[in-house]
Amino acid sequence: MRHRVLLAAWVVLLLLAAGPVGAQQQVSMPDAQKIVLLVRNSLLTLNDALQTGNYTVLRDQGAPEFREANSAARLAEIFSALAAKNVDLSAVAVISPKLSEAPGLDKANGMLHLKGQFPGEPFPINFELLYQAVNGRWRLFGISVSPGEVAVAEPKAPNTISVEKN
Repeated sequence: MRHRVLLAAWVVLLLLAAGPVGAQQQVSMPDAQKIVLLVRNSLLTLNDALQTGNYTVLRDQGAPEFREANSAARLAEIFSALAAKNVDLSAVAVISPKLSEAPGLDKANGMLHLKGQFPGEPFPINFELLYQAVNGRWRLFGISVSPGEVAVAEPKAPNTISVEKN
């Protein structure tokens, strides 16, 4: 089920990435604070959609091509597995994201790519986000979010004490 959600999210991402981007504009890499705000806002908006079943705000805050490609019903279908698992992303409001790749900026197409994870309990949250510069603002263009695997610590060998006999 998880793979189907990831596949659906990536299909949306790839379809959107292949679409026309529109007029080029001057873009520059956002600073670290802006990147954190972008990621948090996107995931908190998704969280609101997951909790309420209303995906219109998530759709409406996206770039024009994102809005055209995704109805609220389509987004609900794409993220149905997360909703069914009652995934709560609200912790992203207070936890700092850890980027697993350096932010990618495609100046020619006005696109920003962010990939990483929010560490947390009971599991980390993996994300991959694509933004398009629209009228001087970064707008959501593609989104993939999934619960991460919980790292299992390797069992340590028991501490042993050797006693020397005289």
